[in-house]
Amino acid sequence: MMKTQTPLVLASSSPRRRELLQTLGIPFTVQTSDVDETTAPGLSPKEIVEELAVRKAQAVASTLADGVVLGSDTIVVLEDSILGKPVDDADAFRTLSMLQGREHTVYSGVALIDASNGRVEVSHSLTKVRIRPLTQSEIESYIATREPMDKAGSYAIQGLGATIVEGITGDYFTVVGLPLRLLASMLSRFGITVL
Repeated sequence: MMKTQTPLVLASSSPRRRELLQTLGIPFTVQTSDVDETTAPGLSPKEIVEELAVRKAQAVASTLADGVVLGSDTIVVLEDSILGKPVDDADAFRTLSMLQGREHTVYSGVALIDASNGRVEVSHSLTKVRIRPLTQSEIESYIATREPMDKAGSYAIQGLGATIVEGITGDYFTVVGLPLRLLASMLSRFGITVL
């Protein structure tokens, strides 16, 4: 007899997070959270991704009677600068020009909230990524594919962006936007088992 698991709700419109969650084989539903993503100045990158992950999960959990709500947020940090999604082609060019030939850090925050009792658990994962040296025409060609346009840091490691990544130190899935090892460990504490 199969045990019934608490329903899992993904508080994200990200197709990448949806695909990653599907690989775990856990049934889930999607309910997007449209939250203000501004944070107080002076927060560290890990505090930012954790706060935003909780905010996204909370927005959805507050509308439900039960279920475990998953919120996640990812940022790209080069030295002390947070590199968000590009606003236009020139912004993507500027970002990729800064990243090329250097190492940066990707932070992904994960929050789980049990809607029935308000229990919250939050954590984060970080991965170092080195982008290979790029020519101006390579950057322009990559931007022309449109892939960078809705990605923090202006690249997608799981897409064509894989061709510009020289190497990573840490968890690949943190860079894609949902650290699966961390998530599986957190879910087990909410009675949702992956293995």
